Amino acid sequence: MDTAAKYRALAGGLGSLLNPKDLLQNFGLLGVWAILFAETGLLIGFFFPGDSLLFLAGVAASSAAQQLVGVHLNMAGLLIGCPIAAIAGAQLGHFLGARYGRRMFERPNSRLFNREHVVRAEYYFNRFGPAKAILLARFTPIIRTFLNPMAGVLEVPAGTFFIWNVIGGVVWTDGVLLAGYYLADKIKNVIPPDKIDVYLLPFIALIVLISLIPIFIEIIRARRAKRGAGRHAVSRDERG
Repeated sequence: MDTAAKYRALAGGLGSLLNPKDLLQNFGLLGVWAILFAETGLLIGFFFPGDSLLFLAGVAASSAAQQLVGVHLNMAGLLIGCPIAAIAGAQLGHFLGARYGRRMFERPNSRLFNREHVVRAEYYFNRFGPAKAILLARFTPIIRTFLNPMAGVLEVPAGTFFIWNVIGGVVWTDGVLLAGYYLADKIKNVIPPDKIDVYLLPFIALIVLISLIPIFIEIIRARRAKRGAGRHAVSRDERG
């Protein structure tokens, strides 16, 4: 195989990892578990399609699997294996952060690393506290990758991290899986068979947007609380 052919093969392999449908067709259940582990446990996993993969995996476990995805997956394997993979990956991230500290993030920006992601992850802890940050980050692409080692860097106790990691891992993975599973028949009835690939990606993007709603709610609450505290301080000063 010449060099150009090798690069084309590599590009094709990476494309399969970034395209949820290709990933399911080529790697099946083991591929889903591996991607979830990498996305939550390894810094280079931030670009993997966690939300869209979970949703499409739920579709792949439904009666509409062959028509919509082209492969059928075992639902029990998804509901049990996906939380375990996501929880194990996050635990690895926390361990690495606690073990190596900020040295993990001391590298120049590149295509695979941007220090802004680290800053945003630390912001989550400062804004919401460990429990909410760990839980809410599960529903936020990129942040869920960098927040786990940042929790280790900031010395979040192992017990606290584990409890909220388990809760967040189960709610995120099984929640999105079940959404895909129960919406599959509706998708099949709405989208023409020859247009599935055209309309399915925007639908998955909508699911990702919906998964961000808890973050938006928390931000709005925090801003209202800050404004309320400011008004209270002003009125207190006026009385004084």
